[in-house]
Amino acid sequence: MLPQEIIRRKRDGHELSAGEIAFIVQGIHDGSLSEGQVASFAMSVFFRGMTVPERVALTLGLAGSGITLDWRDLALPGPVIDKHSSGGVGDKVSLMLAPIVAACGGFVPMISGRGLGHTGGTLDKLSSISGYETQPDIATFRRVVREVGCAVIGQTDDLAPADRRLYAVRDVTGSVESIPLLVSSILSKKVAEGLDGLVMDVKCGSGAFCDTEAMARDLAQSLVAVANQAGLPTIALITDMDRVLGRDVGNALEVMETVAYLTGAGTREPRLHEVTMALAGEMLALGGLSPTVAAGRARAEAVLADGRAAEVFGRMVAALGGPADFVEHAGRYLPGAPVIRPCTAERSGHVVRMNAREVGIAVVSLGGGRTHADDAIDTSVGLTEMIDVGAAVRTGNPLCIVHAATDAAADEAIALVRQAIRIGDAAPADKPVIMDRVA
Repeated sequence: MLPQEIIRRKRDGHELSAGEIAFIVQGIHDGSLSEGQVASFAMSVFFRGMTVPERVALTLGLAGSGITLDWRDLALPGPVIDKHSSGGVGDKVSLMLAPIVAACGGFVPMISGRGLGHTGGTLDKLSSISGYETQPDIATFRRVVREVGCAVIGQTDDLAPADRRLYAVRDVTGSVESIPLLVSSILSKKVAEGLDGLVMDVKCGSGAFCDTEAMARDLAQSLVAVANQAGLPTIALITDMDRVLGRDVGNALEVMETVAYLTGAGTREPRLHEVTMALAGEMLALGGLSPTVAAGRARAEAVLADGRAAEVFGRMVAALGGPADFVEHAGRYLPGAPVIRPCTAERSGHVVRMNAREVGIAVVSLGGGRTHADDAIDTSVGLTEMIDVGAAVRTGNPLCIVHAATDAAADEAIALVRQAIRIGDAAPADKPVIMDRVA
């Protein structure tokens, strides 16, 4: 086969065979395809799309370019299940969900990514914990999953390496937004994890990759169809990301919110709690740990209430190199920003709208996110006590608290947050956080 001929066929809108896709993936992996050819293939898919069989073949090919984890030799007494989010602002659900499901008898080998652009990455949040090893070797990863029930780490060099090269090319050639390539990228790593089941959280709104319901539904339906045909039972929830999820945005700050959520210190933010419990119920039902989604949700509520989920989180942190008493004394081990100032409202009224993407950009401006993949980040900065849509506010009341490295950075973030939050006269109608379910 000639790579240029396969690329030409896709460029002209033809469906590629499984063999042709396997040839392309092999060339991406072993370097026999040049950067230009990989970019041309990605752009051809961007414009011409892929059928479901093509997406399945690409997913399985990328997954097969590295090792596939097999948990059968560990004789785990429960299902191996995971969750993946398409990314949002303030989305720290993975940090809460993994220990909740583990406390219910599931085993969660969660491989997460770093943040890029306006969305935060689970890996960056965990990196703010003193000593936490985000990229252990596979043996350590398996051991922690077996002993604790969950481990949240970053992608290793052994899992779907061809996807890593393809994504790097997509990132610099304007083809990241291709649904077929996105689906194959996400699912290749999940297939390589050796899962028994997967629950997807597809975000929709101003702070998400999918900014319309139609796009979110297209992504969710494709993820479910491709995953199931690839042998990975999957369901998806479409959830609202038109405003910040939870009260805090920023790496260490979101870890602090996670600890407070798991331990019950303070009131759990309702929308964050609803998404976490909905996903937990789906995971437990999909894994056969509960007869129904409702029963799974009730079980998740129970392990949250009695402290078992918080205990599992603490054990996971310690097993991956963090402090043994992290849950009890999180503030000792997380970095704090030197400048803490309120961002106040300039008029009275109700919060009628929030542009979550612009809030995320405010955190990036503080140094808490990346504009390039190799950027260093400040895990201490961010926003806390975010006001919610619908809340009444008076002139001079705080919209949030800004945590910054300098006064100048705080000034810039305050201006961006004020721009992101619209205040009007009448409170808007409430919008459900769970928008749809795709199975």
